[in-house]
Amino acid sequence: MDDANQIHIPDSFLALFAARGGYRLTEPLDHVRARYELCEDLAQALTEQARLTQFQLGITEQDVLEKMQQALTQEGSPVPPREAQWVVRRLAELLDWPPLADAAAQDSAGSASSSTA
Repeated sequence: MDDANQIHIPDSFLALFAARGGYRLTEPLDHVRARYELCEDLAQALTEQARLTQFQLGITEQDVLEKMQQALTQEGSPVPPREAQWVVRRLAELLDWPPLADAAAQDSAGSASSSTA
């Protein structure tokens, strides 16, 4: 079995590429898997920078996440805005920080409108 096929892509990331009904992907699975690997690697790589930013600037976890979100949505970013939002949400999970308020509100709204997990 191919190693790439053993990578579990979380539902939260698959939702970025789901058609309106949520059952069909809008991109080939190999593309989604490659994007997931990039985003997961990015979130993992940003954990130390996020901790360091909080320590050096003496700002809140939310402020750090907002700065990361802003940086990831700048022109030239390796990820589009929806993926950037996922990266920041994943970064918060990795650091055991609460997600950005906007992301938490969108998660709640998405959970309420989706009956699949």
